[in-house]
Amino acid sequence: MIGLFDSGSGGLSVLGALRARAPRADIAYFGDIAHVPYGIRTQEELAALTVAGMSVLQRMGAEEIVSACNSVSPVVLAGAAGDTPIIEMTKPTAEGMQKFRGKHVLLIATPATVTSEIYERALANVVALDSLAIAELAGAIEFGAGDEEIARIVRDALTARKGNTYDVLLLACTHYPLVRDTIEREAEAVFGTIESIDPAEFVAGEAVRVFNCEGGGVMRFAISKDSDQFRKRIGALFPSARYTIEVL
Repeated sequence: MIGLFDSGSGGLSVLGALRARAPRADIAYFGDIAHVPYGIRTQEELAALTVAGMSVLQRMGAEEIVSACNSVSPVVLAGAAGDTPIIEMTKPTAEGMQKFRGKHVLLIATPATVTSEIYERALANVVALDSLAIAELAGAIEFGAGDEEIARIVRDALTARKGNTYDVLLLACTHYPLVRDTIEREAEAVFGTIESIDPAEFVAGEAVRVFNCEGGGVMRFAISKDSDQFRKRIGALFPSARYTIEVL
């Protein structure tokens, strides 16, 4: 069974990409909604939450794990999952971004991801990278803010880079693809034509390549706090799927 770990709903974007490639894979998903958003937390807090989240997935039967949260990537790379094979977001993204070699890229992410500079290291000598933290966005998405509020948050953030020229917008928080249309619309208003990239595609491709994706298509969800928004998102993303949701 493959485990997916995220602070909340963001990892559903990765799960969607994985299910599209491996519909028979058995999946255990843990969303730590009680502690979302992760992106404004300290590295010490993230370390403790990541270890706890990995333990939940292991108890659910996960033998391989996708860490679908960019904010915890440094912790994951430091060995938070123990001996369990794990894929985090940055390495597959760096490989996938090779096709944009030399391009000017604006990365948007949580403060924790930007502060860690993990993408700067992963994409060094690949692209010309400019990173922009958007503190409010992941939480607003998680708790179901309306399109106007999401657009305002994105617009206010991107305006800080107005006048710059970019080829690519890298969505380096797994929550962001859940409102991709709004982000793309606001980015084009500020920068003109720009291509957005969802790293979930790169990560799902790596999972299919190295993990066991054969099974009965089981999906088991566990969340640390109940959320109508989370339940609605699963129903919208996987309308014909059979699954269970457990509140821990």
